[in-house]
Amino acid sequence: MSFFALDDDERVIAETAAAFAAKRLAPHALEWDHTKQFPVDVLRAAAELGMAAIYCAEEVGGSGLRRIDAVRIFEELAAADPALAAFISIHNMCAWMIDTYGTAEQRAMWIPRLASMEAIASYCLTEPGAGSDASALRTRAVRDGDEYVLDGVKQFISGAGTSDVYVIMARTGAEGPRGISAFVVEKGTPGLSFGPNEEKMGWNVQPTAQVILEGVRVPASALLGGPEGEGSGFGIAMNGLNGGRLNIAACSLGGAQAAYDKTVAYLADRVAFGGPLLDEPTIRFTLADMATALETSRLMLWRAAIALDGGEPDKVKLCAMAKRYVTDACYEVADQALQLHGGYGYLREYGLEKIVRDLRVHRILEGTNEIMRVVIGRAVASGARNRTEAARVRATA
Repeated sequence: MSFFALDDDERVIAETAAAFAAKRLAPHALEWDHTKQFPVDVLRAAAELGMAAIYCAEEVGGSGLRRIDAVRIFEELAAADPALAAFISIHNMCAWMIDTYGTAEQRAMWIPRLASMEAIASYCLTEPGAGSDASALRTRAVRDGDEYVLDGVKQFISGAGTSDVYVIMARTGAEGPRGISAFVVEKGTPGLSFGPNEEKMGWNVQPTAQVILEGVRVPASALLGGPEGEGSGFGIAMNGLNGGRLNIAACSLGGAQAAYDKTVAYLADRVAFGGPLLDEPTIRFTLADMATALETSRLMLWRAAIALDGGEPDKVKLCAMAKRYVTDACYEVADQALQLHGGYGYLREYGLEKIVRDLRVHRILEGTNEIMRVVIGRAVASGARNRTEAARVRATA
């Protein structure tokens, strides 16, 4: 079987996502963006097809699929609406964290509800003073008998105020990453409130706001992973982001592919200088670069997804590489697609400017692309040191 050839099951998964996106997302994406409507009913329709707990275990209600399946799903969804696809990605990341690190009771309580999107989830790591330096977060969780009391503010939280459950990283111990734990907090808990919806460049379909915790009391059972989970929250959050980075990159790829397809069709019909613009050599050169960037992005995504599925030693580096390259390259493809449409690309009705606006934030969230370079560089340096040490040991053996 070729690495690139989908088997029958893989093809059905991708085609199901594409058909759903074409029917339920594409006809409404521009309206949702304009009115800032968050279509919860459409999210739950996606959940009925298994898209809300994609790589959670089947035994607790998940779909039991792989990361390689997920990136194909998100590419297809994002071809219709990158912003809504990205929200489904965030929800899936939260579901995976609970399924992977939660106790049996937590998994049984939450995964079936998350898989159906009866409960919608938000990921709460970033703070006003802790973005890229996430381990410097200030939100605290203090043990008080059989409860924890949470105080702090989370920033830029997708779904804030609408979601039903919040996976919140808070400090239970000393400074640094080992003092952070993860909690599952339900909407409606006294002391939990939300800031006003942020006015954003893109991603208008999903609400984004602060999550404010003022003396929020949760039972000790809300600590993700139970008593043994205390102090492991930062690792949980980072491991969740490995998949989140692939999914958000897949959303960039889907949006850019849609922009590219619109552009090729437009240029085939557009006549200038005595013939179709598609026949102009300079136009073809530009399209060639765009097509190459899309195929390279897809290859990097699939490679990283397979590494994550297989638990390969370099999975973190490969996920960071894919996120960095794909979100940068696909944003440039979308921007070039708008440029090739001329003035029409700047009009809302053509859909190009929405794709550009939605894809811009993908280079910032799930770890900025500058931080991805830090992650990659650290892995490269570590590998070099390990090889040097191994060579030294061999030489002295």
